[in-house]
Amino acid sequence: MSGQLAAAEPYATRFETEVTAVDGRQVWLERSYFYAESGGQPADRGTVGDVDVADVQLLDGEQVHVLESEPTFKAGHRVLCSVDWSFRMYCMRAHTASHVLYGAGRRILDDLGYGGFDIGERKVRVDLETSTEIDDDVLIELDELINRAVWESRPVSWEDVPVTEAREREDVAFNEATEDGAFRKGRVRLVTIGEDDAGAGNGTAIRTTKTGSRAEPWDVAACGGTHVRNTREIGPVTVLGRSNPGEGLTRIELAVGPRAIDRRTAEKRAVFDAKRALGTGIEDVSSELVRLTGRRDDLEERLRHAESKLVSARLEGGESFEREGEHWRVATVDDADTELVGDVVRSRIDARENSEGDDVIVAIGESGAPFAVVGRAGSRSATDLLDELTASFGGGGGGSETLAQGGGFDASVDELYDSLR
Repeated sequence: MSGQLAAAEPYATRFETEVTAVDGRQVWLERSYFYAESGGQPADRGTVGDVDVADVQLLDGEQVHVLESEPTFKAGHRVLCSVDWSFRMYCMRAHTASHVLYGAGRRILDDLGYGGFDIGERKVRVDLETSTEIDDDVLIELDELINRAVWESRPVSWEDVPVTEAREREDVAFNEATEDGAFRKGRVRLVTIGEDDAGAGNGTAIRTTKTGSRAEPWDVAACGGTHVRNTREIGPVTVLGRSNPGEGLTRIELAVGPRAIDRRTAEKRAVFDAKRALGTGIEDVSSELVRLTGRRDDLEERLRHAESKLVSARLEGGESFEREGEHWRVATVDDADTELVGDVVRSRIDARENSEGDDVIVAIGESGAPFAVVGRAGSRSATDLLDELTASFGGGGGGSETLAQGGGFDASVDELYDSLR
């Protein structure tokens, strides 16, 4: 069970108590409704007497209040304490939202496990273990389930039970490593998000779990944090995205309150901008984007094919000559994409399509800066030939025996071309 009074009575924010000890800026109180940092939830803010609270930590099971400055009151004095209600309520909402997210995960994710969470100033992150790939579609589904659970006004409650009893329950999210604040003297504090207030009569309620059973709580978890009494108090929630903090974990990030509203506003503005640009209704934006993306890819493929033909024509029309007993071909390709030029040169070297059977092909162009692509089918490597250019004109590059590419030369395209003739 949690030893913090704030967890048991999260709505208590003003209280009077006796100071039991003072050590510089550190203060111990006879009783305290400040929440000490624990399990991913930050410490409460507020005042003890007339001094601001900078931090609250647990030391040997006792709360230590770290003040912004040394107080004038002494041990034995009585002080009036005030918890910053705005920040307390944010943490209550954010912490409860993390439980709602896990409950949503229970319904759509396989092999679900809990890896921890953290409440930040701008977002909440929840680490999950699951064999399900959490892609954008899953994020959208999680977002919908969370907000439905908030809308359904599900009651939130907490109770202390024996640890042995909690271990035997399959419906409990149980992680002693991340929720040590929930355990105390052989007992554990369970937080339950129950059925919606309307019960079975609420047609919008989602009441079927992955196992197919009905009338189960939305979520039950061992937790020592502060929570609201009903999911409707959470307010707006928006799933922000996902990341991979470590092997076997997927981190889901969400925003609660004003920042959730800001994110929804940005998302809605983006959708409306897309609707306007595409000239379609919101419901058709996705399909129209798919169509246009396919069209773009097709046009890009056609353009690349045309550019390849142009580069091939430039190479075919380039200067052909004998040098050191080998057949060379040198051509300029203007501002063609260097990767595309490399593909064309490699294709000519590999296939030896041209009737002269070139031993060396050098394509010189300028895409932002002069570059050279060297293809080699003879005895020397392409990188050796490129090194000769960099030795004369600076720059750098690299490649393989048959194909090398370089740039950054202190020379113009014409100077590079003339040096090879």
